[in-house]
Amino acid sequence: MTDRAAARAAKNALADRLSAQSGVVGIGLARRDTGYVVKVDVADADAAGRVPRDVDGVRVVTEVVGAIRPLRSRTA
Repeated sequence: MTDRAAARAAKNALADRLSAQSGVVGIGLARRDTGYVVKVDVADADAAGRVPRDVDGVRVVTEVVGAIRPLRSRTA
């Protein structure tokens, strides 16, 4: 079981490694049955293929979510 502190450290290490990778749109923590995992949201399957399956013994899961764009504000 991975605790939150170990997962947070792995997330920070992975964020440094992936910061220059195109297609990575988000990195966070998620709870699973086995404790915490690092969750990486990517724009497409090509980007998912460049994400490692674990970092420092912490499992990494990816999800293809597509491109992320800011919401446009509406004027009332």
